[in-house]
Amino acid sequence: MPMKPSLPQKKISRAQARNAALLNQLGTPGLGSLLARRWVVGTAQLLVSGAGFVLVVIWFVQMMLSYYGQMFGNGTVHRPTTLTSLLLGAGLFAFAWCWSLATSFSILREASKVSLESLESFAANQIKLEPAKAILALSALPQWQRTGEIISRTFEFKDFPAAMKFVNNVAELAELAQHHPDIDVRWNKVTLALTTHDAGGLTEKDFALAKQLDALSVG
Repeated sequence: MPMKPSLPQKKISRAQARNAALLNQLGTPGLGSLLARRWVVGTAQLLVSGAGFVLVVIWFVQMMLSYYGQMFGNGTVHRPTTLTSLLLGAGLFAFAWCWSLATSFSILREASKVSLESLESFAANQIKLEPAKAILALSALPQWQRTGEIISRTFEFKDFPAAMKFVNNVAELAELAQHHPDIDVRWNKVTLALTTHDAGGLTEKDFALAKQLDALSVG
């Protein structure tokens, strides 16, 4: 069975946001923004900081050439090195650093908001469903079977690589949902089982994830 998984857009985690901010402020301005998938802003910051660095290097080369020219020039008059390149380069780099600092704060705020929303969503869906509600929810998932407080479905693929590709996508989706199914792989067959252990049975999280897993397997 062909598979074209469609995963939701990734949201940045607190760890990724922290690493991006550290890279922006302690490494190269703009690289952290790119790590956080701020492509346009990150590229612009990287170009500005790179231009500043190049200008500082130009000033340094000019200064060294002037210095060695005075030492070995046999009385030749050398043009004095100016600070224009240094000041302009340092200014551009400082601007890029401050710009990336503002972006880092934005990234950290986004990660904190995502974490709070995930926590609220997780808590809201942790209540065990009443039997009637569980039966009604299962009726919308005809390919899933219920055994006690567990729902399960076996997905069949054309071969083992296709099955493992599906498993990898399931793992990524489960991490985003903060809910992890039991996985059993038998060559081209993958069986997924869902229950909410903390709630002692089936919850809305199980049926919501089951719907997403169905969509993930559809070609």
